[in-house]
Amino acid sequence: EFHPRVLETRRRETMGGGHNKKLIFVYGTLKRNQPNHFLLEDLISKNDAVFVGQRTTRLQYPLVTGLYGIPYLINQSGSGKRIRGELYSVSNRGLARLDELEGIRAEHYERLPIEVVEEEEESNGVVSAEAYFAHRRFGERLWEKKGMCGMCEFGENDGVLYVRPKDRPRFSSVLDEIEDFVSSTTD
Repeated sequence: EFHPRVLETRRRETMGGGHNKKLIFVYGTLKRNQPNHFLLEDLISKNDAVFVGQRTTRLQYPLVTGLYGIPYLINQSGSGKRIRGELYSVSNRGLARLDELEGIRAEHYERLPIEVVEEEEESNGVVSAEAYFAHRRFGERLWEKKGMCGMCEFGENDGVLYVRPKDRPRFSSVLDEIEDFVSSTTD
């Protein structure tokens, strides 16, 4: 019988999708007990992802919810709060599926570098990872439109407000609706 850390190390070493693995920090609907976690569960079952642990951003970032309860991390370090989330090691195959869910090609989100630490640590154990940020076309304007008031964690109560794509109106895209929202002059 092996110690849990030995088992975790072996699991990481045998993870599918090639040797190039990325550390991905998730803060919203991909976290455990959230609506889109099923994707990470599927990736884990296929050895394309491994849960590393709970992490917090080293720097402060804005985290807001937009239309349909969709969470957005805004690439504006120094504003907002330190964000709590989860860190996963993901294979190239798994990363392609996450990028598809997050709408990278559609410019809904963009995957960018971020530094995270174990809960409550300030400087020890800083890890470089990547996270899905609101695309630069609308991120900062969304933060301003939300009154520059964010949260430190997307919790289970926030996840209840999330509307799955299949349940959203078909007449327009989320990106069109975001653009309308951030461009409107009324609150």
